[in-house]
Amino acid sequence: MDKEKENAAIEKAAHTIVKNGIRAAQEYYLNNVQKEAAEAEYAVKNIQWITCENFTVERGQQQIEEYISTWELHESWLHCSEFLREEDLQYSKRYHYGVIWSIPTRRKPIPLATASTYFVIEISKIKPITLPVEVFFFLESSRLIHRPEYCRFREKWLKDIIENKIILRERLKLP
Repeated sequence: MDKEKENAAIEKAAHTIVKNGIRAAQEYYLNNVQKEAAEAEYAVKNIQWITCENFTVERGQQQIEEYISTWELHESWLHCSEFLREEDLQYSKRYHYGVIWSIPTRRKPIPLATASTYFVIEISKIKPITLPVEVFFFLESSRLIHRPEYCRFREKWLKDIIENKIILRERLKLP
């Protein structure tokens, strides 16, 4: 009789463990897997880049601004872009642009830190001039090169740069 009660108790505990495991797996699936699937279905936003033959420095800057406008950023972010330099290589010309980001507020109109993104527009000297320009960008604290047609920009990247600068400033006790 004691053996039957013991077996019944073990069976009841096993059922409870299995039921809790199934519930946890369902919650995990609903909270994570479906969210990841929804993000995977996200279409990367890009623009129609100008052809090599129609490229000018000013038009390149306009296109960068147009591309940035596709990014999903909070409206409090402000930026300014500028042409930095031209680089003449053997098989291409590269045009470098910088974009500085900040979140000024009424209390602090001059932010403690900024974040920068750098764009490079490359014009091939050997490919047909009717092809679009090649574009890539990177963030100031990263070596990772992003291509607009393959990359979904994350606001968190800018926030992380600014937060790291503020932390460094506090550790160095800079004014």
